[in-house]
Amino acid sequence: MKNSFQFIALLIMLISYMPANVSAQIIEDTVLFARDSVIEPPADPTTIFFQQAEKIKSPDKIFLITKAKKTITFKKFIAGLNGGVTDSQAYADHGLSDLDGDGKNELLLWNYTGGAHCCDEIYLFKNIGVNKYQQAGKIFAGHTVITTDKWFEYNLYENFGYFFTCYACSYTDTTDAAPIDVSVVTLRYKAGKLSPVPGDKEMKSIIGDNLEKLSEQPYIKLDETDFDEGLRKEFAINLAVYYFHFGKNITATQQLFNKYYKYPDAKKVWAAFVKQLTYLKSKNDF
Repeated sequence: MKNSFQFIALLIMLISYMPANVSAQIIEDTVLFARDSVIEPPADPTTIFFQQAEKIKSPDKIFLITKAKKTITFKKFIAGLNGGVTDSQAYADHGLSDLDGDGKNELLLWNYTGGAHCCDEIYLFKNIGVNKYQQAGKIFAGHTVITTDKWFEYNLYENFGYFFTCYACSYTDTTDAAPIDVSVVTLRYKAGKLSPVPGDKEMKSIIGDNLEKLSEQPYIKLDETDFDEGLRKEFAINLAVYYFHFGKNITATQQLFNKYYKYPDAKKVWAAFVKQLTYLKSKNDF
């Protein structure tokens, strides 16, 4: 915006030497162009959710019970997210909203931790009394979208971004028979906790079909520092979606892996998958 005004000011100075009728028309057209070209992109659903949610009016009078069972004021909790600073808002936003339709508002905090390719986090607190909330969940590093139905769409890409490849690398198939993108775990808050929505037959069929198509790709042997073009990451993300949406059964997930991942480095890739999955679970409450 600042650059637009500077440009207009310079242009006005340059055309001030032109005939009045010509310079006036140029100025009018230029101002209209600059104004019309400033197009605001539509807000994402999570931003809209927090914009519409009820806000806390007295942060020092709201008490939170953390996961470590420590009682702290809302104001001090925010300060903790902000490196101890209490007079500025470095965290993203907060809001009160009834997520499960029980007539009680849950309290959500949305924070950005900073860093490359990381990390949004959402803290979820349930109401347990007047001005008192207890932590019921946390979502970390998933670029989470809060839908209009107040469900949470947690994208796995940040967690598996470097899985035997570079963060920007991804498996690419431009044919009509390409695998269908499966990278989101859908979560719902119910009965005081966040849980993945159970998968259905269609989802299971899509994941199986995706893994079969991936298994047909040629094997690329990797040295310790080599990256592939995203094939192993695509395997991992499909398996993680299956794990969370079908009972969090690691044995069944491994059986699926063994069925489709027939490459010589299977043992190494499975171990890396379990390690990353364990890390993901340690940072999230679902």
